[in-house]
Amino acid sequence: MDNTAGIDAPIKSVKGVGAKTELLFQKIGVYTIGDILLRFPREYAAFPQPVEISTISQAAPGRRQAVIFRAENAAIVKYTRSMPVTIANGSHQGVSMEFLWFRMPFVKNTLKRGQTYILFGCVLNKSGRLSMEQPLIHTPEQYAALAGTLQPVYGLTAGLTNNLYKKTLRWVLGQNLLLPEYLPQKIREAHGLAELNDAVLHVHFPADFEALTKARRRLVFDEFFLFALSVQLQKVQGQKIENQYVVDGDLKPLLEKLPYRLTNAQSRVLEEIRGDLRGPYMMQRLVQGDVGSGKTVLAFLAMYLVSKSGCQSAIMAPTEVLAVQHYETFASYCDLFGVKAHLVLLTGSMTARQKRRAYERMQLFSDAMVIGTHALFQEQAVYDSLALVVTDEQHRFGVRQRETFSYKGHNPHILVMSATPIPRTLAIILYGDLDISVIDEVPAQRLPIKNCVVGTEWRPNAYAFIRREAEAGHQAYVICPLVEESEYAQGEDVISYTHRLQEVLPDSITVACLHGKMRPELKNKIMESFAANEIQVLVSTTVVEVGVNVPNATVMMIEDAQRFGLAQLHQLRGRVGRGDAQSYCILIHTSQEKGSAKRLEILKQTNDGFRIASEDLKLRGPGDFFGIRQSGDLAFQLADIYQDSDVLQMASKEVQRILARDPSLELPEHKNLREKACMFMGGQLERLNL
Repeated sequence: MDNTAGIDAPIKSVKGVGAKTELLFQKIGVYTIGDILLRFPREYAAFPQPVEISTISQAAPGRRQAVIFRAENAAIVKYTRSMPVTIANGSHQGVSMEFLWFRMPFVKNTLKRGQTYILFGCVLNKSGRLSMEQPLIHTPEQYAALAGTLQPVYGLTAGLTNNLYKKTLRWVLGQNLLLPEYLPQKIREAHGLAELNDAVLHVHFPADFEALTKARRRLVFDEFFLFALSVQLQKVQGQKIENQYVVDGDLKPLLEKLPYRLTNAQSRVLEEIRGDLRGPYMMQRLVQGDVGSGKTVLAFLAMYLVSKSGCQSAIMAPTEVLAVQHYETFASYCDLFGVKAHLVLLTGSMTARQKRRAYERMQLFSDAMVIGTHALFQEQAVYDSLALVVTDEQHRFGVRQRETFSYKGHNPHILVMSATPIPRTLAIILYGDLDISVIDEVPAQRLPIKNCVVGTEWRPNAYAFIRREAEAGHQAYVICPLVEESEYAQGEDVISYTHRLQEVLPDSITVACLHGKMRPELKNKIMESFAANEIQVLVSTTVVEVGVNVPNATVMMIEDAQRFGLAQLHQLRGRVGRGDAQSYCILIHTSQEKGSAKRLEILKQTNDGFRIASEDLKLRGPGDFFGIRQSGDLAFQLADIYQDSDVLQMASKEVQRILARDPSLELPEHKNLREKACMFMGGQLERLNL
């Protein structure tokens, strides 16, 4: 097969990929050979040079290390609560260390007496006793092949191992199938960017850290470049659309009934929204407001004005639980203001009968205020006179979703609400097709969150504090960077941590876990239970960042806090402090690097999300991409808007230069670029008549 056809060939054409494996690949979005090439590692496992047990105390506790183990005695198997635990003891120059494998009795026969092995795992130091749990076992020869290398680790699904993924990828790379280079050579040379296929090869199997950095920089540039290009092309098409829904009205009677006064920032942004609604052109506006700054009431007031004018409006939330909460909040506003409105709730998990009733109400009431999730723009959802679309897009940047939603009406007003604190210079690029408003005040009645940054030795105090808060009727979040224990990745995981807290806390306190690998219906059920205080402690990954509003939650504890960006830590912290009680944020710092502690101290000094985001831009270095990417839930696979802000601005400038010279990408030198842009925009380039 030729190179072009090979890239588009189905993944089952790869040697060794049968029907069952093909289904597993499809589960993670890999359908073709091109897909596996362009699905990049989640992180990398570094294999340090092995050390003797006698020198292990010099390594930081909690850090993964390779240890030289001489099997002088046979390993033994003990049973704890019917669970087999394999135990081996090693020593060197009077220093002893214990190695344990849970539910792996076969290890006893793997470790041959008198042989030397390299054991790789996380070093634990409990009261001066060194140990390692679940270490990987290598012969010295096997480990020598890994030492000093960076091994890719991929986000996979059950049944698809990291080794199988790497084996499949190596086969594909061995076929020398080339991805078409679309980036003009002048741009690559001007910025020292690697050729596309070289970048793909070295991001999967880097020779060293320098090669990885260079490969990643090219691929990050691509993500930002294509994103900025799509934004600018949409902007050209969407500029100055005549206002077909001129909306105005008196909000004074409603504002007088509020139990509080709007902040000056809220009042300013509300007037900007009203100016758009009654102006000559359709609204395309982003409202940026920190967590708790009062965006929801502004969305309601805008939708109320549209409803009073006899037209429909819709607001889309990122999760079903939040959509239901928005619905209940809107209903409470109607009671507070003494207004009658036709509220319609539409979510994916509703029964067929409930959805049918919602569709009927959308057809029946031309002034309906519709609240829901992605179900709002599915084919069956037909609107009568949709004049305003409000989207909560803090969970992703993208013009395609807004574009799809807007086709439900005839060029409705678009209002995007975001709680992501993005410095204005970056927001202008990311939301280049929108006007930007900022709510830069938080209501005075909110109690500031009390923050602390502590080491792992403080965990027992933190557990006791969580217990006291739960027994006082409050709730707590505990955030971990990993879903489950990993043989490569370092850090606390949700599943193990949940079991640990269930043992530490009394039975009267219900502890549950939440993570992105769960089925949507199970995630919704857990979040609903937490919102209802049926769960007191929720151990979770960052999926709670946009999940649910729980005013009763007063504690946010974040493990391995240095692995997260400051802006994301601030977002997580914003899950608490939403009620009347004093709230707390506990950041557990597990790194020995001085710089990471300094970064975390900024969170103690301020609750201002925009200041924190600006500081994050200054402090994050080029090596930080081994941590948790801030924009993990955004439209980017590798790129991070904070860490890679310089590349974002560089890519944006190149897009502007190209479009200034060739607005429709029709020049021969832009042939591949036009095809790539069309693929990236899901075919929208042709529909834009460009």
